[in-house]
Amino acid sequence: MSTTYKNSLTLASRLLFVALFLPAGIGKLTGFAGTVGYISSVGLPFATLGAVLALAVEILGSLALLTGFGTRLAALTLAAFTLVASFFFHAYWAVPADQAFVTQLLFFKNIAVAGGLLALASNGAGAWSLDARNER
Repeated sequence: MSTTYKNSLTLASRLLFVALFLPAGIGKLTGFAGTVGYISSVGLPFATLGAVLALAVEILGSLALLTGFGTRLAALTLAAFTLVASFFFHAYWAVPADQAFVTQLLFFKNIAVAGGLLALASNGAGAWSLDARNER
């Protein structure tokens, strides 16, 4: 695979993750009370702290991926966040049967997203990033 093609795909993957996580983080920020309520609704303690951590991970992680700065750590953090959130917020095994299909779909979508983030963490940000610039 050509270097240009590989760098283009790596940049595209970073931008696609940003398209998922940045709006989610901004939504948590602008709808903070609703986010706290949602976290409380699944029985998690310290819902306000959880909401602050979630929006920080999503917004700061997105900005790191966007710029390609600290990409490996950001991707690992977002992968861990996504996996943990999946078990609490998409627990398809604990919902009524009529809700299980969509919840299961969301759970496994998140598992796939985490897999993509792990691949990004493994391969790095690519040449078109601040990480690459700092290595030179």
